[in-house]
Parts: sequence; C-alpha cells; structure tokens
Amino acid sequence: MIKKIRNLDINYIQYGKGQDIILLHGWGQNIQMMDPLGKKFADKFKITIFDFPGFGGSQEPDYAYNISDYVELLHDLVKELKIENPIIIGHSFGGRVAIFYSSMYPVSKLVLFGSPFIKRENNSLKVKLLKQMKKIKPLNNLAETMKKHMGSEDYRNASGVMRQVLVNVVNEDLTEKAKKITCPTLLIWGESDEAVPVSEAKELEKTIPDSALIVLNGTHYCYLENLNHVVSILNHFL
Repeated sequence: MIKKIRNLDINYIQYGKGQDIILLHGWGQNIQMMDPLGKKFADKFKITIFDFPGFGGSQEPDYAYNISDYVELLHDLVKELKIENPIIIGHSFGGRVAIFYSSMYPVSKLVLFGSPFIKRENNSLKVKLLKQMKKIKPLNNLAETMKKHMGSEDYRNASGVMRQVLVNVVNEDLTEKAKKITCPTLLIWGESDEAVPVSEAKELEKTIPDSALIVLNGTHYCYLENLNHVVSILNHFL
C-alpha cells in the first residue's frame, strides 16, 4: 500500500489485530527484512512495517534527510494511520530512528536490535557492515532479498542524495535523546556484532533509564538468526 507522506510515496503493509507494533528496518533494507518477525505477532498485535524513504518501494527524499527528518516522517505516518502509543521495534538504522522518536513521542515499549546511537565515521561503519554481511549464511527465503538489498554494490549504486543521507545519519550522536526515553526498553544484541559491538549496547543500556540488555549468539542480524528465541523473549516483554 502507498501513502503520500511529506510529499513522498511511502510503501507500507499492515496486518493483524490488537495493540500496534511498528517495525523499522535497517539501512539498505526494506519491509521484507522485518516481515518474518511481524508475522510471528500478527495473532495478538496489529503490525505496521514501511519502507523508509529511499529504500524498497518508497520514494527517495528530494533532499538529504537527517534523523530528525525520518522521525517526523514516521510521526506523520503514525498520525495518518491513526496509531496511538505504539510498541516500536527497530533494527540498526531503524533503531536510530526509534531512539529519536521515542524521546519525543508517546511509545508504549521499545525494542532495539543492533542500534548505533553514538557518532561514528561513515566509512568505518560501512566497512564493518559489509564485512559482516558477507559472513551471514542464507536465512531461508531471505537470502535473495539480502543479496539484492545489501552490500557494497548497493552502496555504489545509491544516488548522491542517499549517500549524503548516510553521512548525515551516522554523524548524529543520539546520547541526549536516549537519556529522555521513559518507556520500558529491551536491547537484543548479537555477541559477534561487528557493526555495532556489544560494548556500545552496554553503554546504551546505561543511557536509557528503564532498559535491559540481552546478548545472543549471532551477528548484526541476530534477531533473524535466532528468530524463534527472539519471539519467545518478546512474548514475555510485550
């Protein structure tokens, strides 16, 4: 489905019934990377997943967005879809947006997977991400999706505006935003995450007042590598 938000065509899906969960994907990814998790909760929750501008089926922004722009677009989408006080689950870049959003707007609960929140060098983050992506074994039918939407080729093929967006978002420190989050927050990290190491997760746990960290086997994509275990954890938390 498509909604016109901030003059952009935004691709999204919704399914299930109950309290709202919004799933936010990582950089270079799309709806399909969060859908396996969403489907596990469709019997108890209403799931909303959308493609961030510049990814999947959503239109590229007409200028270089920063985190604040993505947050305001998310807020406009939430209002358009009449969602109130949602649970937000974010992976990586989606977690960055979730941290910022949760510091400003009502959120029932927050779940973060491998979400960077401190300022880092663009090239360093990109190299770590691409190195880790090459190590990931195929994850059932997601293998082709991952191959298509991630990796160095994806970066090289990005338009100028999306490359500048990447520079903008990795250079924004969210420490002060994280301190303002008041909802219960769960951090789930892969012990072998090279893109956003567990040491950063421990700092984030100290920064968000009502938060707890769970470290699992796996990489930056441990939420998919341990899908059933993560679902079990979230069933207790949500």
